[in-house]
Amino acid sequence: MNILKPQKNHLNNIREEPLNKIIKEYKEEKIQQIQFENEELPEIELYDVDFEYCKFSKMTIITGKIEKATFKDVTFQNCNFSNTSFMNTTFIRCEFNNCKLEGCNFAESILRNVGFIETNARYINLSLATLEKVLFDKTILRSSYFQENRLKEVYFKKADLSRAQFFKTSLKNIDISDAIIEGIAINIEDIRGAIIDQTQALDLLYLLGVKVVN
Repeated sequence: MNILKPQKNHLNNIREEPLNKIIKEYKEEKIQQIQFENEELPEIELYDVDFEYCKFSKMTIITGKIEKATFKDVTFQNCNFSNTSFMNTTFIRCEFNNCKLEGCNFAESILRNVGFIETNARYINLSLATLEKVLFDKTILRSSYFQENRLKEVYFKKADLSRAQFFKTSLKNIDISDAIIEGIAINIEDIRGAIIDQTQALDLLYLLGVKVVN
């Protein structure tokens, strides 16, 4: 597992600013070396913004739109982004730690070297997203949606994939043996070549049209 973490060598001079103020003053330049903390900004709309070497801590942004943005070397700690749209957004060397991403929309986004650590991502939509070197560690992905994804070096470490839906998304060479997959919706073509354990095989027997009786 070779997932790069957010670079910290540029965080020595980080300053704290209200995100609401930054949004009003934003004039196309990158937003760099700022810590955003303890704000509640429901339903904000933010487009084509670049965040670099920033920290988001205890931020609450519910049912917002942060689209066509770029996050590079950004950490998110104890944030609540429930039902917020991150469509067409790029995340490079980012980490979500103990965050709430329930119902978030990451459709058509690019995630490279991204970690989701102990995060609630129920109902997350990753349709048409590119995931390369992404870690889901102790993260809840129940009823999540993966459609036509390109997965490369994606890791599910003690992740909960209960009732997750995979459509035209190959799990070949992807290790899900450490994940909960009860009720997972996937077809034979997409599960072919995945790494599973013996107990998980029972959860996938429905693909063969067979029933297990006691």
